[in-house]
Amino acid sequence: MLNFENVEVFYGKIQALRGIDIRVEEGEIVALLGNNGAGKTTTLSAASAIVKVHSGAISFAGADITRAKPWDVVNAGLIHVPEGRRIFSTLSVLENLQLGGYLVKDRSAVQKRLKDVFELLPLLAQRRSQQGGTLSGGEQQMLAIGRALIAGPRMLMLDEPSMGLAPLIVAQVMDVIKEVNANGTTVLLVEQNARAALKITSRGYVIENGVTTMTGTGAELMADSRIVEAYLGA
Repeated sequence: MLNFENVEVFYGKIQALRGIDIRVEEGEIVALLGNNGAGKTTTLSAASAIVKVHSGAISFAGADITRAKPWDVVNAGLIHVPEGRRIFSTLSVLENLQLGGYLVKDRSAVQKRLKDVFELLPLLAQRRSQQGGTLSGGEQQMLAIGRALIAGPRMLMLDEPSMGLAPLIVAQVMDVIKEVNANGTTVLLVEQNARAALKITSRGYVIENGVTTMTGTGAELMADSRIVEAYLGA
């Protein structure tokens, strides 16, 4: 469904991705693991057309999106939830969610998705009139995910959704991701909490210095001594 083939990205003279090869099949949850600066966020940004691909190719649902515009990527159903949530703090919960459907021409579809999001995340329904900036970190993350769902994603890319959250809230976020996937949305998950990510993923990749160095199922990676030592704290 989403394929990176030998993708290279530069920031000025600094090379961030050095020939990334990643494949995500429809229906999967795939994790990208790696330390800070490894290239995980750049990988998502390249797929979203936020950063320019220097060489290589990215395709989504059979279409080449290497040179696409960000709004074309969104219209294709590839939706990015960026690191840091990036909600609109002065807008209400409902207004934040409605902005997720900005490019959706079928307004009845937006209303249906709002209903679905409120069923999935009932706390957002309870706080629909509350300013986004007054929510807790975990609630803001749920709002960011909900906003992305209003766009009608075929695939959701999540960048560090557990960052800064308490363990109990991390578990709740991971449960939501699993439910979103069970409802038919493919997920590409960037996550430094490797243990939480690998418990819910079909497969995973390890990125080091802009290169994919390991891949395997979630269970295989959790059992690999190199992953245990580097990312699982054991």
